[in-house]
Amino acid sequence: MPPGGLFAGLQWRISLAPFPLDTHLAKEIESLGRVLLQFYRAVNLLYRRSVEGKQSAWIARWLDLGKPAELIALQRSPAFKNDVPRVIRPDILLTENGFGITELDSIPGGIGLTGWLNETYSRLNAETKILGGADGMVRGFEGIFGSAKNVHIIVSEEAATYRPEMEWLAHQIKGSEYRVQNSAFSDFQEGDAVYRFFELFDLPNVSSAKKIFELAAEKKITLTPPPKPLFEEKMLFALLWNWNLRDFWRQELGEGFFARLKKIIPYTWVVDPAPMPPHAAIPGLDLTDWQQLKTLSQRDRELILKVSGFSEKAWGARGVFFGSDLPQADWVAAVDEAIASFEKSPFVLQRYEKPRLVEAAWFDFDKNETVPLKGRARLCPYYFVSGEGDAARPQLGGILATVVPADKKIIHGMTEAILAPCTAGAAGK
Repeated sequence: MPPGGLFAGLQWRISLAPFPLDTHLAKEIESLGRVLLQFYRAVNLLYRRSVEGKQSAWIARWLDLGKPAELIALQRSPAFKNDVPRVIRPDILLTENGFGITELDSIPGGIGLTGWLNETYSRLNAETKILGGADGMVRGFEGIFGSAKNVHIIVSEEAATYRPEMEWLAHQIKGSEYRVQNSAFSDFQEGDAVYRFFELFDLPNVSSAKKIFELAAEKKITLTPPPKPLFEEKMLFALLWNWNLRDFWRQELGEGFFARLKKIIPYTWVVDPAPMPPHAAIPGLDLTDWQQLKTLSQRDRELILKVSGFSEKAWGARGVFFGSDLPQADWVAAVDEAIASFEKSPFVLQRYEKPRLVEAAWFDFDKNETVPLKGRARLCPYYFVSGEGDAARPQLGGILATVVPADKKIIHGMTEAILAPCTAGAAGK
């Protein structure tokens, strides 16, 4: 392990080998970056058109809910008009029917960790090709900053767990100055680049944020991801599924990309308690009022309820309620919270497809033995966008596999999880 560690105060189970994916799945994930980049660009355009009155006003209203006026102004600023995140990470669950993307993360943890795993397992398994390559994460991260020599990685206290992995990452990049800074750092020089490793809900605790955004707006420094909270909202998937917007998606994504996204993104709704006409029903649920969601039986609650964004509960598996796993009283309380929170912190509802069982193994260092594990897996591919405009290209840097015991309902990097890089081959599970 690196001397400074990778995750502050956290441990995981060590796999003896990379996590294998079948060749078809590996190729599909490798090609997914350009689809997701186009989706981000289309979302950005959809919001702008809504603000300009060229699309329905409710789109911008949904995406602006709960945001302070100064952040909305930044999101609408011409200075950031076409900017989208340069790191794209979907959360992918392996299911009996293939795979599904449960959400997108534009400020993901795990970049340094996956880089270290790729490099380490490549060195120890020379005959095995790690997806992304031994240095794919490092080169990918370096590539998003173009020719900038000084890159400041601003890590907030909220994200302090990930500071060690970003320190490791910065030390791997030679020939330029990459430094991890705290949230008070403000000694920026013209031509510098900044990587924003803090969520926009956390701005009151990032004293240098105002200066960073001002310098970026003046084009004195480059900044990614841009100060646009719409990219930190899970409701983007609900917009994709909204029937009123299908012609927009067809035009901006193309039929092929649109169909592909609908195949792998579960049906998602925004819990908007606005009254509906008596003859109307929520598509796919056949409910005429969100209050009726509380009456569904446990068997019918194969649904995930979660905070959409701009909240300390919107990351790290917090603010997530799994319907079929909750007693009736707890489910009712969660639905009540979602309905009541709409104006300040909207919730989304998403169909849940149970992840399939996979076979893995980890090494117990206390007992000095290999332990087999039947579990459920989440894959997190990291795509790094380099270049500008039409020349921008997303490159897969690596894929982090997280395998948890089969009885765990929500998959995240817990102590009982196996974390490993991915490899491709016919033996994939």
